[in-house]
Formats: sequence, structure tokens, C-alpha cells
Amino acid sequence: MDTLPDLDSLKFNADGLIPAIAQQHDTGEVLMMAWMNRDSLAETLKSGVACYWSRSRQKFWKKGESSGHVQKIKAMRTDCDRDTILILVDQIDVACHTGRRTCFYLEADESGWREILAPEKDPKEMYGNS
Repeated sequence: MDTLPDLDSLKFNADGLIPAIAQQHDTGEVLMMAWMNRDSLAETLKSGVACYWSRSRQKFWKKGESSGHVQKIKAMRTDCDRDTILILVDQIDVACHTGRRTCFYLEADESGWREILAPEKDPKEMYGNS
């Protein structure tokens, strides 16, 4: 995207971040939630590839930079309050660092959180043994 929308109209939190939900564009499956700052949001719109802000590492995090599991942007939306971003993506391979298609693989029931989705990939193969 050459011309960016007005990013100043978005409501970033006190840390300068906004939640971003990645959703598979053709199935509607919710893949993950991550944080973006203004610069990572702008980079995502310019490059067409998801770029997030890592709160733990305090740096940009291009989705797939280590694993190769890139998120190609199909569309980006914001909600009515402009305080959350929805990114419609074409997810290349699995989205979760645990090797699952989605990060939302735990479901609440009477006994606690139950795993409803098995890993498709071994994280050690995705990221090495570190």
C-alpha cells in the first residue's frame, strides 16, 4: 500500500500498542492475537506481510521470520471504537509457535482448559532446539 490510512485516528494504549487479531481470510478461522505499534502497523500495510511488536523483546517481529510461516495480508480492518485491528491474512503453514494452526487451541470445560487441537508441527523443527 503506497498511501496509508490515518493511523492517528486509531486508539493505541498507554504503551503505544493496539491489539491485532489475525484471521484466515477465506475460512474465518481466528489464528492469533498480537500487538502492533504505529510503526509495525505502517510496515504491515506497506509490505503486505504481518509485522508485530514484541513486548518481551521490545522489537519488531515479522511473522514467519524464524519459522517461515508468513502471514500475507489480504485486508486490514478496525472496529467501531478504533481500538482493535483485524487482519485478514493468508497464513502460510501453522500460525502458533506451538506448531498448531491457531493459537486458540484450549477450550474451557468443567475440568479446566482442554486441548482441542493437536500440533501439526514440532516446534523444535520450526525454531531449532534453542
